Amino acid sequence: MIESLVKAQAYGLGFDLVGIARLGPAETAASFDAWLDRAYEGEMTYMSRGAAKRRDSRLPFPAAKSAIVVGMDYGGREPAGPVARYARGDDYHDVMLDRLNSLHRRLEEAVGARVAGKAYVDTGPILERDLARRAGLGWFGKNTMLINPRRGSFFFLGELLVDLDLEPDAPFATDHCGTCRRCLDACPTGALVEERVLDSTRCISYLTIELKGEIPSRWREAMGESLYGCDICQDVCPWNEKFATSLPDESPYRSRQVIARKDAEPLARALLAMSDEEFRASFKGSPMKRAKLSGLQRNARVLLDRRER
Repeated sequence: MIESLVKAQAYGLGFDLVGIARLGPAETAASFDAWLDRAYEGEMTYMSRGAAKRRDSRLPFPAAKSAIVVGMDYGGREPAGPVARYARGDDYHDVMLDRLNSLHRRLEEAVGARVAGKAYVDTGPILERDLARRAGLGWFGKNTMLINPRRGSFFFLGELLVDLDLEPDAPFATDHCGTCRRCLDACPTGALVEERVLDSTRCISYLTIELKGEIPSRWREAMGESLYGCDICQDVCPWNEKFATSLPDESPYRSRQVIARKDAEPLARALLAMSDEEFRASFKGSPMKRAKLSGLQRNARVLLDRRER
């Protein structure tokens, strides 16, 4: 079966999870619209611009019929620090897109014909968690993360949309959070306003990465040692405590030297001393470029100001 071959090839390329979903209307479309209505996207205006396509996964790439959905671990056992684990190594967009494109080529070789397809890794108007749940990869945790019962939630999602009518996997149908609310209680800014509802404008990841202006004073103390992103709601999750993994030595997500610091202050001072040229050299190929040097220096000033008070 071509589906078994696709999965074997995906695992061979270094993906840790793989499932297949049929494209169609997103089951979470109504929840997504309600989230937008409450303005929880903040300055991420691209969320509303692509809303119509996000509601139906057939629309971003109209030729496609199926999605090959993959997950790739980024090391939930790595020590906590001022930079979220996902951002310490190479840019996951580049790593996963390259591997998904390789999977696309191998799929064409297997069927002996051209296959129309397009890879996405957090790069298009797709509700990726919706597709991943539909492909059997996990359930939506109360912290809004997709949780897999064998790996926890420290993994990236990506998908290859193809014009093949592949046999889909059974959707993940159960919820394993139970009565647990560790993530809601642990969030320093109360960004998890309800179970599975995130107010991005209060989230430390949003404040340190997506927000372009000054960080509101009411959230600065709660940011603690964070310079880029936040892992708290994942750190406290029992599924990660039990199933999160360490990174192998060859992983592209291993921390680069400039970020390999447990204490936030030296990194904050290093960022404030950097020139644009030094920043480009140190963070080439890093997802941290998204915040730009100006954003990282803003975060560094907030952290140092709090420490000096």
